[in-house]
Amino acid sequence: MAVGLRRLLDPAHTAVVTCECQEAVLGEKAVFPALAEAAQQAGLVGNVRRLCAAARDVDVPVVHCTAERRADGLGGNTNARLFAAAARAATPFDPALHPGLGADPERDFVLPRLHGLGPFQDTGLASLLRNLGATTLVVTGVSLNVALLELTLGAVDAGLQVVIPTDAVAGTPPAYAEAVLTHTLALVATLATTDDVVAVLTTPGRDL
Repeated sequence: MAVGLRRLLDPAHTAVVTCECQEAVLGEKAVFPALAEAAQQAGLVGNVRRLCAAARDVDVPVVHCTAERRADGLGGNTNARLFAAAARAATPFDPALHPGLGADPERDFVLPRLHGLGPFQDTGLASLLRNLGATTLVVTGVSLNVALLELTLGAVDAGLQVVIPTDAVAGTPPAYAEAVLTHTLALVATLATTDDVVAVLTTPGRDL
């Protein structure tokens, strides 16, 4: 169980960030089916929905970071096998959020990107978080293989604290995702559960 979450999760200085929680990534016609299956097994969409709802209840901003690709591919990277696989996918890389998230278009922020391995660099996310006064990020979504690493390490390099609810993230294969959490991300972020984070955000004075 995480220690000291109350100190980290001050609602006045916290933001929930979802990464690539899109229908094209997590839905029935996902670009990478094995990743979508791992996320489904983890109950990721439901847990992210709970985290976002709890955040809104205490006026913590929710930021959805999405990836997209133009039909002509312009503006996107072509310098890695991951990008080539996305380009060959039969399903377009649509930025539409997964409907199970229950996103609030009037309150949530959506930051799409055309390029890169993750959402922290050159997307406006750092500036948005700074303007919101956020010093701690609750990081959710996919994948622990690539994008969540870029997001977490970029945030830590920028001086932010990161909390990762381990049942609100996924990667493939699941055993590798667990290893990334245990042997890499635990060194730079605070690992918790969705229940832990929701309890601290919604119960005044409670710490874990």
